[in-house]
Amino acid sequence: MYTKGQDGKKGESAKPAASPAFNAELAKSLGADQYGMKGYIIVMLTTGTAKIEDKIKMGELMKGHMGNITRLADEGKIIVAGPFLEKNKENYRGMFIFNTKSKEEAEQWVKTDPAVQAGVFSYEIFPWYGSAALPLYLKHHKEISKENP
Repeated sequence: MYTKGQDGKKGESAKPAASPAFNAELAKSLGADQYGMKGYIIVMLTTGTAKIEDKIKMGELMKGHMGNITRLADEGKIIVAGPFLEKNKENYRGMFIFNTKSKEEAEQWVKTDPAVQAGVFSYEIFPWYGSAALPLYLKHHKEISKENP
């Protein structure tokens, strides 16, 4: 960013003004960079190769899938999880946002999912850069949901 001198020509670069709402302690606790952002891993769940016709078995796998999401959220490892509401050409079924920058760590966590282990879901992993405050919404989600799967 440049300022203009009195003669209308480019002058020295100006530092952006610090946000008046900036909370250094909160930013540090969340691992935020100077922009309030940090790295995460997004996992896109795709349709796997397993074809499970047994509805009871599939129900057990989905119950395990939801339980695993709850466990990972309670441990602070997963901060966003949910299915897509429409079919899409990539066969994405749902997504996770993991609170790590490590693809290897995220892969270890996604492999604890019983539906992934059974081949109901496969996955793709992507590094992502987003607001460091993203993990804070989860505590409020529990306050607004009447039922939990």
